[in-house]
Amino acid sequence: MPTTLITPVEDRKRLARRLAGSGRGFAEQYGFRVTNNPASLFQVLYLAVLLARRGDFRRALDGARALRDAGWDSPARLARSLHEDRVRVLRDSGQRGDVDAVAVVVGDLARAVVERYRGDLRRLRSAAHHDPVRERALLAELPGVDGQVIDLFLREAQALWREVAPVADRRALAAARRLGLGRSAADLAGLASGESERLAWLVGALARVDLEHRYGELAGRP
Repeated sequence: MPTTLITPVEDRKRLARRLAGSGRGFAEQYGFRVTNNPASLFQVLYLAVLLARRGDFRRALDGARALRDAGWDSPARLARSLHEDRVRVLRDSGQRGDVDAVAVVVGDLARAVVERYRGDLRRLRSAAHHDPVRERALLAELPGVDGQVIDLFLREAQALWREVAPVADRRALAAARRLGLGRSAADLAGLASGESERLAWLVGALARVDLEHRYGELAGRP
């Protein structure tokens, strides 16, 4: 696989500014608002759960949108939904594989957030005393949430939960390496001037480049 390297420091910074220039992260580019309220944070979390599954990322986006558009836009509403209704909505959205298992996971996730944090992931953050290690540990205790899901969720949430930065998921890091922008989340944070919101935009844009195979349009264009 060919590599598009941009070596001068200023060229790297220009490319980083270009990628982050939309002022929106991955989730917001696809219609999911990233704001510090319970419904928004939960939607980003179940989007992360779906994105972590193997398969076309567009199906994951469609599934998350379908859950939201069915009226299950908060933990409490999704927790009250019927399993068979979740299966139907997910299947109609184009989900493949074991849709029944996915419906179980998102339902269990919603109920756990309601029972443990009264439907508000900000309470998880408070329970962790804004300690990123503890926040990751508490997230990992939720149904369906593993290390990959945590990275996908915090990739977006770092714009709001600044203590968790820098976070970059494997897709963003793959794009960063191929474009010569760095090999770690810390490298990308340097290009974002240490601003967690700008870093979230940059990392989200890099993940989109990799998922959408958009390397060609960036070649030689810092």
